[in-house]
Parts: sequence; C-alpha cells; structure tokens
Amino acid sequence: MKVVVLAGGLGSRLAEETETRPKAMVEIGGRPILWHILKHFDHYGFREFLIAVGYRGEVIKRYFLDHSGLSGSMTIDLLSGGVKRHEERREEWIVHLIETGSATMTGGRVKRLAPWLVGQTFMLTYGDGVSDVNLQSLLEFHKRHGRMATVTAVRPPARFGGLVFDGNRVVEFTEKAQIGEGWINGGYMVFEPEVIQLLGGDETVLEADILELLAERGQLMAYRHESFWQCMDTLRDKRLLDGLWERGDAPWKIWE
Repeated sequence: MKVVVLAGGLGSRLAEETETRPKAMVEIGGRPILWHILKHFDHYGFREFLIAVGYRGEVIKRYFLDHSGLSGSMTIDLLSGGVKRHEERREEWIVHLIETGSATMTGGRVKRLAPWLVGQTFMLTYGDGVSDVNLQSLLEFHKRHGRMATVTAVRPPARFGGLVFDGNRVVEFTEKAQIGEGWINGGYMVFEPEVIQLLGGDETVLEADILELLAERGQLMAYRHESFWQCMDTLRDKRLLDGLWERGDAPWKIWE
C-alpha cells in the first residue's frame, strides 16, 4: 500500500526555519521531521512513499539522493576512488518524489498523484506532524466500516498551561491535554481510490472541499487516537519536539 506525504507547503508560520528549506526538512534531533514520519510508517510495514513536493522540493530530493550514499561509516581510497562501507544499514524504502507545484493546494497535490494511485486504497498524511498512532489498527478500522475515507481524530495539547489556585497562590501548573470534544483532523488518513474522482484542479483544498463533501455524504469516518500527537507549526512546537527527542522521551519513536 502506498503512503502519500504532503510535503510541498511553504511553512510560513515557521519562517525562521523554512526560508531555505521546506517544513518537512526541518530537523528534530538532527533528522528531518519527514524521516521521523517515514520511520513510523516503516515500523508498521508501509515502505512505499509518494512525497508530494513543491516549495524547495530540490532540498527533499537532495536529501534522499545523499541518504543512500552518505549513511554510515566508510573508508575511501583516494588513489583508486574505491569506497568500502562499514556497518551499512539502509532503509527499505521506495520513495517517489513527485513535483506537485509550489502554489498547489492540498487536494490539488493529491490529484497530481492520481496516476500513481489508480485502483488502490492509499494512506495519506502531512509532512509536519508526528504521532504514536497504531497504523495497522487505523487501516483495520477503515476496512471494517467500508466507507470511502477515514481521518485520525486527535485532541491536541492545550496551547497554554493550566493554573490551579489556592487564593492567589498557584498550587499547580500543568501543560494539560485538551479536554471535552476538541477533536481535530490529525492527518494519518486512509482513502479509497474513488476519492480521486472528486478532486478538481490545483485549487482544490482536500480539507474544505473534499473531506467536508465526504462528511455530508456519510462517507467519512474518524479513528479516535487518544495518545500522543504533535504538529510542528511554530518554533515553539519544534523546540518541544526537539526537547522530547534529546531527553529520550519521544513518544512517536516506536521503532528500534
């Protein structure tokens, strides 16, 4: 099963990091967030990816071109030009890097990938968020309900810390998870191929034009994920994810 990753956006809210590279290439723990996302899918056996590139797409292409050649230790014989690799371990991924335009909207990017998705169920996510969602359980849920699409519903962490008072004295400060309904689309979607027929041109927005339409038709289901999910919209988000990784406390790192 192919996995679509939308990685062509500008990432304007993270301008400090995205002036020279797309948001998907912003690093967490020294690795692009895109690598973290692909490792997550790999853990569950999904290893063929369609990366929809746009803004600074050459940065993503260069990364994957270099990744296979520069990973691990090596010995280079400068006289003969020979290269001997040590402890070589390469990812078992097939990565299709597809140009989808710098200004194309999310639905338009998927439409441009249509020739690669004919007649098959496919998964889709964004190139700017990580989670510990069980992708096999998500897929099984999708197959059971028989509708055209599934989104993973998440409740993001509250943006501000919660305060508990005793008079004017703060007795507890905590970064609380969102409570109540508060469910949002966290990405990690599954689509039947018929969804492709609903997509228009480059201006089509997957969320506003297609997911809303599917919901109206009763063809959209939600897989509720109660555990970890975090997007990387701002520099604050990046620092949060970096801190979790550096402390060895990254909930999305479920691979060995």
